[in-house]
Amino acid sequence: MRDIILEAVNMVKVYNENTENAFEALHGINFRVYDGDFIAVMGPSGSGKSTFINNISTIDRPTSGKVYIHNTDVSTMSEEEIGRFRYENLGFIFQAFNLLDTHTLYENIAMPLSLARRSVDEIHDRVHSLAKTMNIEEALQKYPNECSGGQRQRAAICRALVNDPKLIVADEPTGNLDSKNSAELLKIFRKLNEEMGVTIVMVTHDPLITSYADKLIYIRDGRIETELERGPMTQETFFSAITEINSAESKGLLKS
Repeated sequence: MRDIILEAVNMVKVYNENTENAFEALHGINFRVYDGDFIAVMGPSGSGKSTFINNISTIDRPTSGKVYIHNTDVSTMSEEEIGRFRYENLGFIFQAFNLLDTHTLYENIAMPLSLARRSVDEIHDRVHSLAKTMNIEEALQKYPNECSGGQRQRAAICRALVNDPKLIVADEPTGNLDSKNSAELLKIFRKLNEEMGVTIVMVTHDPLITSYADKLIYIRDGRIETELERGPMTQETFFSAITEINSAESKGLLKS
């Protein structure tokens, strides 16, 4: 049986708690991610999917309930403990890349290892190895504004992988990419998942992007409303099933 990488237990998130404007964005979410999963999270605007991804990945913390990553209760950690735990165990890939413009691609990728106080030689070897894999080795001394969108996203992937995390959290990772670079990025994700065993949880609004994953989590009104496993389905069949779920939502056919 596969190990549980992440688990949310009765996770609740309330904004403006104890005020007349209190809003419960997540309602008692229970969710598990197993080693080797590739999960896509979808939902309409305002459904709570961004709140969901932030609360399971230490960017935010739930109002109540528990979040465990590698059997560690991260919901009770101090900010300092969370900061260290985050760069030692998790990799993040964002729509906006979040690269520092004043640092070269090499320096951006190396940053998590520098924070972890790894040796100069180890940092050099790890950065160049990943950059070679992602085909951006020739761009390492360039600054982000000197690089294409595809190069910057590949650098962001390298930075996410440099500490060899077992869990990658990706929030709309193709949002700033054209269709060609989006397709290349998803092929990279599949390779990371299938060949390197990296576990991925990805937020997206695009059924085609979701079809590269192995499982869909559909969130609506702060609850997990639908879960769909790809199983033996082809990518085309899985895409059609995802599209049906999305179409049902747009037509108001899913239960309120």
